[in-house]
Amino acid sequence: MKSTSLKVLMKGLTESEVPDIQVNSCITDSRTVHAGSVFVAIKGENFDGNDYAESALKNGASAAVVMRGEGPCMIKVKDTRDAYCGMAGNYRDQFSPLVVGVTGSVGKTTTKEMVAAIFSSFEKNTLKNLENRNNEIGLPETVFKMDDSTKLAVFEMGMSGLGEISRLSRCVKPHAGIITYIGVSHIEMLGSRENILKAKLEIIDGMDKDGFLVINGDDPYLLGARNSIPVRTYTFGTENENCDVTADDIKNHGFSTSFRIKDKEHGIFETDIPCSGIHNVKDAISAYSLATRLGFDPGKCAAALSDYAPAGMRQRFRDVRGMTVIEDCYNAAPESMESSLRILSDLDCEGKRIAVLGDMLELGKVSVDSHKKVGSLVGEFGIDILLCYGEMSSYIADEAVKAGVPEVRHFDDKAELARYLCDIAKKGDIILFKASRGMALEDAINMFYGDEK
Repeated sequence: MKSTSLKVLMKGLTESEVPDIQVNSCITDSRTVHAGSVFVAIKGENFDGNDYAESALKNGASAAVVMRGEGPCMIKVKDTRDAYCGMAGNYRDQFSPLVVGVTGSVGKTTTKEMVAAIFSSFEKNTLKNLENRNNEIGLPETVFKMDDSTKLAVFEMGMSGLGEISRLSRCVKPHAGIITYIGVSHIEMLGSRENILKAKLEIIDGMDKDGFLVINGDDPYLLGARNSIPVRTYTFGTENENCDVTADDIKNHGFSTSFRIKDKEHGIFETDIPCSGIHNVKDAISAYSLATRLGFDPGKCAAALSDYAPAGMRQRFRDVRGMTVIEDCYNAAPESMESSLRILSDLDCEGKRIAVLGDMLELGKVSVDSHKKVGSLVGEFGIDILLCYGEMSSYIADEAVKAGVPEVRHFDDKAELARYLCDIAKKGDIILFKASRGMALEDAINMFYGDEK
């Protein structure tokens, strides 16, 4: 973080008197404060940062932003989460990089990484969220990494309810944005896909009138809302040939995919990405669409997609004892479950196709039906063995049995699952691990790997 006046950071956020000092970091963990830092007391699920404000000041913090407490270096605000976003927004105003945002029910992180791959081919110093740090804490942390050398930035924006993406957008003030898809993730909190659409469209709240959105033209919710969106829109898709940018000649090469980008404005370009699945092709052409509409050279944008590297445990392929393991358990929703199972089905396989699936979280009233649908898909895609973990995944297992999957087992214990997988998995098999992040299915992966990792 560039040294900045605390008065500048707190502009419009408090009625308290703000010390006229320079600060060089904004910190939410009281254990890491130092001289020149301002401690922002965030209240979380397990800890309340307001309880640690005094100790943060004693340990060297120059000031503390709090919701309660009194003192010469304590700055009181109504909500420290909102204040943290506001402080990051005030900090961002000191710089003039080209900023874009990415949101959607699925594919946010992949698309963000693809945009970053394209941007990095033009400007090495491209700023992006690490992994999927896309909420009201993680995104401001990234904003505070800006400095005078930052020319390009891409921010992934997540949410758990209405209003959150609006705050994030007003924090980073994007020049353009992408909405990948309107699915059922977070329907437990928002109640309907119409409300999810409304929440995702908040990405435009921080844009000026000259900004634009790139939207999925295969998505009926986004396409239906297009005429009411108050900024320019461009569409991408693989099914709707009327989209501004489409893809064809899509060829799966196992761990990579080649295809042609068909751009109504710029022409046709061949490219490839180091991952499989039509959903990744969609993400790639959305990133291409955004960059080219910002004025970047289309040929170079298409070529840069091959530099994309999957983040975290997103469709990461490993060779373990002669078996192919697909680590794809960073997150899960009905749409991404189907995509991953399709990849498992399409890959050339000398042995068995084994799916290790866990619960999909935050699906609310559609959870049971969504898990049952996944079980049916396991049968449709010809998976040989299904191993399930988690309470809701029992519905996957039950439906898979009905769909004729040859072997189906459900586990309540990850260690037991891993031991069973070690017993049955053989050289030549392909094993897919897929679950919502909260299921921590990587525990089973690590136990299965043993000393191989």
